[in-house]
Amino acid sequence: MSDLFEDDSPKGTSNAPEFTVSELSGAVKAMIEGEFGYVRVRAEVGRVSRPRSGHLYFDLKDEKSVINAVSWKGQVARMEVQPEEGMEVIATGRMTTFPGGSRYQIIVDNVEPAGAGALMAMLEKRKKALAAEGLFDAARKKPLPWLPEVIGVVTSPSGAVIRDILHRLSDRFPRHVLIWPVAVQGQKCAEEVANGIRGFNALPVGGEIPRPDLIIVARGGGSVEDLWGFNEEIVVRAAAASEIPLISAVGHETDTTLIDFASDKRAPTPTAAAELAVPVRRELWVTVQELRARMERALSGGVELRKQRLRDLSRALPPKERLLDGPRQRVDQMDLRLTQALINGVRNRRLALSEAATVLRPAMLQGRMRAQGDRLTALSTRLAPALTRGTGQHRRDLDRLAARLSPATISRNTALARRDLTQLSDRFARAAQGQTHRWRAALDQRTGMLSALSYEETLKRGYAVVRDAEGGVVTSSKDAGRMHEVQFADGRVRIGGGVAAPSKSSKPRAEKDKPEQGSLF
Repeated sequence: MSDLFEDDSPKGTSNAPEFTVSELSGAVKAMIEGEFGYVRVRAEVGRVSRPRSGHLYFDLKDEKSVINAVSWKGQVARMEVQPEEGMEVIATGRMTTFPGGSRYQIIVDNVEPAGAGALMAMLEKRKKALAAEGLFDAARKKPLPWLPEVIGVVTSPSGAVIRDILHRLSDRFPRHVLIWPVAVQGQKCAEEVANGIRGFNALPVGGEIPRPDLIIVARGGGSVEDLWGFNEEIVVRAAAASEIPLISAVGHETDTTLIDFASDKRAPTPTAAAELAVPVRRELWVTVQELRARMERALSGGVELRKQRLRDLSRALPPKERLLDGPRQRVDQMDLRLTQALINGVRNRRLALSEAATVLRPAMLQGRMRAQGDRLTALSTRLAPALTRGTGQHRRDLDRLAARLSPATISRNTALARRDLTQLSDRFARAAQGQTHRWRAALDQRTGMLSALSYEETLKRGYAVVRDAEGGVVTSSKDAGRMHEVQFADGRVRIGGGVAAPSKSSKPRAEKDKPEQGSLF
């Protein structure tokens, strides 16, 4: 009977099917994606990584387990709330596996805060971080202009907020208003509001579009999620960096956002922001009229007081006839003295003229003319010999200069200069040749040192360099999935088959081809 049940199959074999690693990984992937095609996970955000590719890698964890999560670049751009470490969220996506690492992960499409408590915790954390940078300091806040000529409003152009602001400004004190239309809710809210604040600050003074003297950032009331765009860091930094004074009027009186702390003034409502921006024109007119009346009363009282003082002083003065008696007598005395002085002056000048006329006789004048003529004749006789002597002296000087400029002298000087130039040229040539030899020796020495320190010499001792598909060096085990080829001393080997041509260059490579520190193994 034992022969009937004897197993004829070879020992060590089994009827269980055999799978390749890829087949088994594909089966697991299909099962997980089929069972968990759409999931919502409530968890705490752990480690967050944002590589240059734009994708987002983070962990979802609770007190016992951790799931790897990834959001691709397009999904990250559509998220209204970006996950941050320590934040409690509800992640929506699908489960899948990563065969290259034998692990499962969740592809997250959207992230929502797990209730208002999570939002407020994240808001408080961000508030403390920005306050530590000094963005909320009172010393940074600028005073508001008393009566701005141009007011810039950053808000939605289709909401009731802008109509309330314009209506309130028209009632109090009409001003020139510029509107920067933005989305006040949703994913684009933060970026557009920040661009609006920066755009008003970038307008040139005296340009075609007037630069505002005051900016109002306004929005109506709403939930914490609706107002979340005004809590973003980009908006807070734009408000703190604004050179133009800024009023934040976001939400109702009980609503508080981070832009309220960074702005120069917070208004409880958009209508209150308009009231803070400009005074009431009628009240100003009444005040001006009251000041005008006070000024008129003060001027009238001052004039009347001075009139009274003038009348009091005039009573103490003597009559005007008595005041003019002394000056009139002095004028008469001066008139008499002036007349006598003129008569005496004319007499003295006539006498002086008569004395001068007696001296100027014709005989005396003719004698002086004869003396000057004799002097001129003597000078003319001396002029011709002096010219002759001067000309002879200049001719002798010219002859001496001509003798110095003879061809023989010039040839002799030229020969001496040529000899000196030849000697200098020989010295320069010898010096240049010696310097060239010294530089060549130093270059050969440094070339030998560079060749000895080159990483290619290290490769000859049994090390290798791992590169990715772009030629970059793989330096960490985390990047092992990007390995493309391995470089040895005598050539390169591509991972997955194929041998690259061996490297023939013995010279040092360019800086970009050198491996980074720690890339040899």
